[in-house]
Amino acid sequence: MTIVTDSLEFRIHGMDCADEVAILRREIEPLVRSPARLAFDILRGKMRVAAGTPPVTADDIAKAVARTGMRAELWQDIQPGSAQAGFWQRRGRTVLTILSGLFSAAGFLAHAAQVGTLRALGSEGTAVAASSETPPVVVLALYTAGILTGGSFIAPRAWNAARRLRPDMNLLMTIAVVGAVGIGEWFEAAVVTFLFSLSLALESWSVNRARRAVEALLDIAPPTARLLGPDGTATEVPAEQVAVGTRVLVKPGDRIPLDGIVRRGQSQANQSPITGESLPVEKAPGAEVFAGTVNGDGALEIEVTRLAGETTLAQIIRMVGEAQSRRAPSEQWVDRFAQVYTPAVLAIAIAVAVVPPLIVGGDLAIWFYRALVLLVIGCPCALVISTPVSVVASLAAAARHGVLVKGGVFIEAPARLKAVALDKTGTLTAGAPEVVDVVTMAGHTEEELLAAMGAMEAHSDHPLARAITSHVRSRGIAFDPAEDVQAIQGRGVTALIQGKRYWLGSHRYLEELRQETPEVHEHLESKSSAGRTVVVMGREDHVCGFVTLADAVRPASAKAIGALREAGVEHVVMLTGDNRATADRIGTATGISEIRAELLPSDKVAAVEELVRQYRTVAMIGDGVNDAPAMGRATIGIAMGAAGSDAAIEAADIALMSDDLSRLPWLIHHSRRTLRIIRQNIALSLGVKAAFVMLTVFGYASLWGAIAADMGVSLVVIANALRLLRADV
Repeated sequence: MTIVTDSLEFRIHGMDCADEVAILRREIEPLVRSPARLAFDILRGKMRVAAGTPPVTADDIAKAVARTGMRAELWQDIQPGSAQAGFWQRRGRTVLTILSGLFSAAGFLAHAAQVGTLRALGSEGTAVAASSETPPVVVLALYTAGILTGGSFIAPRAWNAARRLRPDMNLLMTIAVVGAVGIGEWFEAAVVTFLFSLSLALESWSVNRARRAVEALLDIAPPTARLLGPDGTATEVPAEQVAVGTRVLVKPGDRIPLDGIVRRGQSQANQSPITGESLPVEKAPGAEVFAGTVNGDGALEIEVTRLAGETTLAQIIRMVGEAQSRRAPSEQWVDRFAQVYTPAVLAIAIAVAVVPPLIVGGDLAIWFYRALVLLVIGCPCALVISTPVSVVASLAAAARHGVLVKGGVFIEAPARLKAVALDKTGTLTAGAPEVVDVVTMAGHTEEELLAAMGAMEAHSDHPLARAITSHVRSRGIAFDPAEDVQAIQGRGVTALIQGKRYWLGSHRYLEELRQETPEVHEHLESKSSAGRTVVVMGREDHVCGFVTLADAVRPASAKAIGALREAGVEHVVMLTGDNRATADRIGTATGISEIRAELLPSDKVAAVEELVRQYRTVAMIGDGVNDAPAMGRATIGIAMGAAGSDAAIEAADIALMSDDLSRLPWLIHHSRRTLRIIRQNIALSLGVKAAFVMLTVFGYASLWGAIAADMGVSLVVIANALRLLRADV
């Protein structure tokens, strides 16, 4: 007996939609006394019970789950890569559903062979009472076997619903089947049981398909890592035992086991499982790599920056799982509707069975049969599954496209976006400087200037130095490291190159050296006023030239801003703490006309609040800690996931894992497509039911026809919802 002194996690076999979550809550909440102690992850079939008062045992929880017709298994007891218990536990529902169909078909064929097809159908399809003929014993045995096998998963849930006076679709079906048996409609009772069991199996399959689309992420991170020792030897150890700061070796073609920074080697990495990028990304010393991504054709030595349970991949899996508890408005509406709808159907069915015979003297058997048909067609199965399957499929598709959405509520919101606020650094720009201009003076060539700069900055870790050396290498200019390199704190650096003393530094350092001429001053002022950083280089007697650097605009930014407007976003504004000149330059480059610069984090919050008052549905996109408060205030907070800070990603509702702003217009279209499919499913479910209600009242509907129609609608809404898995908008 295990007392819950800490949180316990269970795998719930049979939990595939919100209806089952509601059933579990009703059964378990009296044990734990607080709804807050329960958390459900439909996508992974997981239930979490937090520690608290009163203490409960794992056995008590398992028994409570068993009373609902589902089965609980402690999560830690599930062995990785195992079959998660036996064949029967994994395939029992499918086997029983198939047996139900076979027994029902065998019963009908046996009956038809003896009395003919029409008589075997009984009173089905007519407006008369059930056939007075009792089927042979063998036929009854086959039909009974079909009912029992198909109903074995339905009856416990129906009993639980009846015991708690909370009618659900399982109870409606059970009453209909029992009623059909009571009036001698054995064939219809067996067929209804089989078709309803089949519809539940299909529902489970559809959710499992969407579940597998995300759970596939669990298998992409290798379980072991090659740990490098002080002597350079590699030892294979479990990935969860590797500490932060240690180094691991990743061979060509291997998957990277942990998040880290490349310290030695050069290669490419396929990051599509994490960021959604379709092309491999170059990896050199200093580049960040993610667990689960595939190394290219070069060996990499990586310094680990996150433990196995804290990698970007682990966060994605955790956040997608948690997303199921944050339900979409459409799901909430369907749940509220079903809570009223199901009892109403039961009440109407009772009225149909009782009122006409009492008032107009109708045949009691005929109206009782019609009431049973009404119970069957009134089953909210297709309606209940239409939304969660759509939402789960939509979340999975978004994750595959590098967009991590933290809940159903946030998959619907982008469809209604009216205003978007964007941070500058790390959002519209790459967040790292790059060389923009190279200006030579005193007869020096561009190659000479860049070679000398590269030589002086070769061993510096300063961002400007790295940008300069990267630019020099990209130009294919060779250089040898400088000699006698001396850093001048806060100003620049001096060094010997081929026996000559050079200096390199800021505009201020140039002024201190008293080498600034009017021509040089004019050049530097014009570049600085455009929001660029200037690095000047010279010798003891003259200025050799300078380079200007700026935070590079992301290639996709301008196109993404245009696509946002085409998608119907009415207002786009940049919110940045940077200076006005730099902000104006980025605004011009990206096509953003409204720019608010030199803002503190509190100013960004105030700006977002103003937008919310004016436009109601507002997204704030950022990547830094200072963006987190504004993201939290917006209707939707969106983080640049790959380069963003952990605080920003945690505060966000959505993370763009590829740092690609073009994913935002894609998400808006994907959200609208999701809403469109949800509305189609709801309209189809209710429309078919309304039509069958009319047919039932006038005596043109049958039990098996009603359940076949309901199952047909279920199949259609499932197939329609699963189209979202192929979202390529």
